[in-house]
Amino acid sequence: MLYSTEVKEAAKRLFLRRCKAKEIQAQLNLPNIRIVYYWIRQGGWEDMLSDEEPLTAVGRRITLLLDKSTSLTKGDLDELDRLTTVRDRLIKQSAKPVPATIGDPTVDDGPRREGQRNERRERGDRNDKGGKKREKKAKNEVGELTEVDFLDKFISKMYGYQKELFAAKQNPLTSRIRNILKSRQVGLTYYFAGEAFMDAVLTGDNQIFLSASRAQSEIFRSYIVSFAQEWFGLELTGNPIVLSKDGKPWAELRFLSTNSSTAQGHHGHVYVDEYFWIRDFEKLNTVASAMATHKKWRKTYFSTPSAVSHQAYPFWTGEKFRNSKRKNAKDPWPSEAQAAAGALCPDGQWRKVITILDAITGGCDLFDLEQLQLEYDEDKFQQLFMCKFIDSTQSAFSLVDLERCYSDLSLWTDYDPDDPRPFGNSPVWIGYDPSRTRDDASCVVVAPPLEDGGKFRILEKHSWRGQSFKYQADQVKKLTERFNVQHIGIDTTGIGYGVFDLVRDFYPRATSIHYSLETKNTLVLKAQDTIQGSRIEWDAGWNDIAQAFLTIKRGTTNGGQVTYSASRTDASGHADIAWAIMHALAHEPLNTNKQRRSRYTLSGPSTHGQTSKKPAKNTGSRAHAGVFIRRTGTGADREHRALPGRVCHSRRAHVHASGIPPGSGQAAARQRPPRRHSRIQTQFAAA
Repeated sequence: MLYSTEVKEAAKRLFLRRCKAKEIQAQLNLPNIRIVYYWIRQGGWEDMLSDEEPLTAVGRRITLLLDKSTSLTKGDLDELDRLTTVRDRLIKQSAKPVPATIGDPTVDDGPRREGQRNERRERGDRNDKGGKKREKKAKNEVGELTEVDFLDKFISKMYGYQKELFAAKQNPLTSRIRNILKSRQVGLTYYFAGEAFMDAVLTGDNQIFLSASRAQSEIFRSYIVSFAQEWFGLELTGNPIVLSKDGKPWAELRFLSTNSSTAQGHHGHVYVDEYFWIRDFEKLNTVASAMATHKKWRKTYFSTPSAVSHQAYPFWTGEKFRNSKRKNAKDPWPSEAQAAAGALCPDGQWRKVITILDAITGGCDLFDLEQLQLEYDEDKFQQLFMCKFIDSTQSAFSLVDLERCYSDLSLWTDYDPDDPRPFGNSPVWIGYDPSRTRDDASCVVVAPPLEDGGKFRILEKHSWRGQSFKYQADQVKKLTERFNVQHIGIDTTGIGYGVFDLVRDFYPRATSIHYSLETKNTLVLKAQDTIQGSRIEWDAGWNDIAQAFLTIKRGTTNGGQVTYSASRTDASGHADIAWAIMHALAHEPLNTNKQRRSRYTLSGPSTHGQTSKKPAKNTGSRAHAGVFIRRTGTGADREHRALPGRVCHSRRAHVHASGIPPGSGQAAARQRPPRRHSRIQTQFAAA
């Protein structure tokens, strides 16, 4: 059987990447493995391989496994786990100080040179003032910290519900998998960052944090750096943070996003943040399980609820386990009340629900419950603070479609938020939803696609509450100074006109969007078309965007007309950030493929721009193909006077100034300029 050059070159590339012959056969769908060995021998591919260090070889093999297009098998996961263990051992061995080499005794001046080097080193280590030798402190040294230090700074300041989480970590029966459903802003990210830092310092265990995006994972790192500085006066550096004890590597703290393929190359205690807002949860769970395969490692999942249609919902409810044929599946499952209080379930997970009421009962005095109930409608309050899932079947937007719009802000190389011009001179659109009595003023900066049908990107989002019209307008003005703004869409229904009037002073092209039944339907239809087509992206850590779109529900008016609402009022929605995005997207027509149709037609094989009416056939003997000929003279040739499809234009009368009689000079000026040909000229068909 003959094989193409492309197949052989593909096999060669895989071999040089150190793929096994069996793997090459599987990837290229070759009938047998012997042909691979034949190519290796015939081409001398083994001679092309370069020698490499053991650590490099292990890292290359890990990368090769992660680059597989198909899902990893059980054998691949086992091999990955072994490789990561070997890799960590090699890293620790390479970090150990190398013992000083003994000089050659046959060389007489060897000891003298060594003594000179030591003398110079000691002089360099002494300061100018006291002559005392300076002690070099290892980077991120935590050897002096003890449990007593954390008892005073961290453990003694926990709220009641945080102490329950800490007790579950200490209990061998409940420490393996902790699954927490939580309210918004109850301080669990803060707590787990402190817990992981304490565990890394005292035990030397690696800690891995998985978040939806790089920006969200950096929140953990900022907390840990702040803890070390505030509690112990230590300055932690590096990413990942490698802690040292007695001058030797002690523990690693890694902060990863779920779209990072390198996440599978590490192992340790795993913390998964907001897993109900991460797409492809089943794949994520496989990754997390691979990193915490050993019995000593823990897995901690915590998140606010999203929708019942999310992949993580059966994981939380234990539906898959209870429907399986495993022997423990018949054990009694804890009730909702037991799970809310914290219960060990038959699948080995310790589940707990922490609502805002539980947080207040546990000693957290950071909330004004009555004010929050005024600011949020009932459905949103139940979801964000009472841990109730959204019934996405009633939503105008699907959670699956929204998940496909997740991206990572760090991957957008053309956008730098720290730059005075974050997006350079590239155009942006701004959508603004003004503040009302009890909700926020939301503003988004959207990068439009550069070509028709391309993707939008949400670069920034802002929220202002309880501010005056002038303050909100000033914030919009600052955005126009940082970006090349081409469109500003503002809701002018009700009090929004005040902000719109101020914005027009510095940006006259601002677009007023006055809500009506037709306007609202147009906005939602445009957003549905954009989201369902995966034509918009935002950072996966911005959970509030997906939450806002999920709260928009379809309904009917008293007259039976379709409408969309997300709040107590019909005029405007409460999903502020979602409506702000729609105000920006409204600048693009609903039909992006619409083109103007020409009344003219081109002859030949191309049919672009043809009208529905076919031109009459020219039966004359002097028919011209490819051009249309218009008569310009007054001769006897008049057969082209009335061509099919010709557009008649009215002749404009001669105009002269009032009171000035037309003279001979004016008459000469009114004469038509001479044609290129005295008889005919060609006229190109309109595009």
